[in-house]
Amino acid sequence: MSWEDREDNTIYKVVVNHEEQYSIWPAHRENPLGWNDVGKSGPKQECLDYIKEVWTDMRPLSLRKKMEEMERARQAGQEAN
Repeated sequence: MSWEDREDNTIYKVVVNHEEQYSIWPAHRENPLGWNDVGKSGPKQECLDYIKEVWTDMRPLSLRKKMEEMERARQAGQEAN
């Protein structure tokens, strides 16, 4: 039996970085640098399902903010005309 065939009994935690990007990490390990707990832990699939539910916009936070600024500037330009 290969390692891929063994059931993953690891308890994971959901972590998030400063760009609001999500990942899972083994709960017993220290978080990677720059990643913080979101307060959700459990079996792998449960954590992945949680991420799928909450991470609805895959764009990094900095890109979302930049695009919002550009949209506001565009709207302000239209209102001035």
